[in-house]
Amino acid sequence: MKPAISLPFNDPDGTMFHHLQVILPDLKGHFERVYLCPLLSTQEHGEHMRQLQDDDFFVIFPVDRELDVGEYFSYLYQRSAETAYPDQIIHLAYLDRLAFVLGSEYRNTFLADIDSLTLPDMPLIFQRSPMAWETHPQNYRQLETIVTTVGLNLFGRALDYCWCHLAIAASQLREIIPLVRNSGISMVAEMIYYMRDEVKTRDVDWLAWEDPFVLAGDAMELKKERENNLAETNKRLNYVLPMIETLTRFSANGRK
Repeated sequence: MKPAISLPFNDPDGTMFHHLQVILPDLKGHFERVYLCPLLSTQEHGEHMRQLQDDDFFVIFPVDRELDVGEYFSYLYQRSAETAYPDQIIHLAYLDRLAFVLGSEYRNTFLADIDSLTLPDMPLIFQRSPMAWETHPQNYRQLETIVTTVGLNLFGRALDYCWCHLAIAASQLREIIPLVRNSGISMVAEMIYYMRDEVKTRDVDWLAWEDPFVLAGDAMELKKERENNLAETNKRLNYVLPMIETLTRFSANGRK
């Protein structure tokens, strides 16, 4: 059975729809279906939405109200898990990263990694390798690594709680999502907490930084700009600090 893939879909200006169309042949060649959750602003692109609705490769879960990002992700992942076969692998990913990797020199390695997975490998975090991290702004790496370090000291494993790509069996996802309580993006760290003992990891180069590709900008200039931008640092702190609070609170409450 081919895996499925579950994608948030925030595309108010229509940019990501173009990227989705470009990578669609690869998605159809390696995945059984795509679970897509368009936000209200994205649903306003009527022609784009009609094209997606007319293609049975997509299973669309629209939202009809504003949700916090964690609530939005929980809704998408819960609906995906309920719709998929219990023993089907679901990839929880992001469209901008998929557009980058499938449009880059990492394409074949990425597809080989996807095709190689079996149920005994689940759940699995694809983690950024040292090489992948080198492409990111250093403030991103420095701050997100703090969460990994806190988790290592509390629970004995170095895990990417700020993960970018997670593969999991639908039956496992069905068990985890009802446990998640955080309404912010820190819910992705809470998910890893609940599977921290059994989750496997694989470091991959294809999780290199996607923004220069998506924004069609110079990688080094954009990297330097982000590293010197206080707003970008604060943006990362806004999810890193709640993740640390969540892990320390669980540990203090004896949830080890």
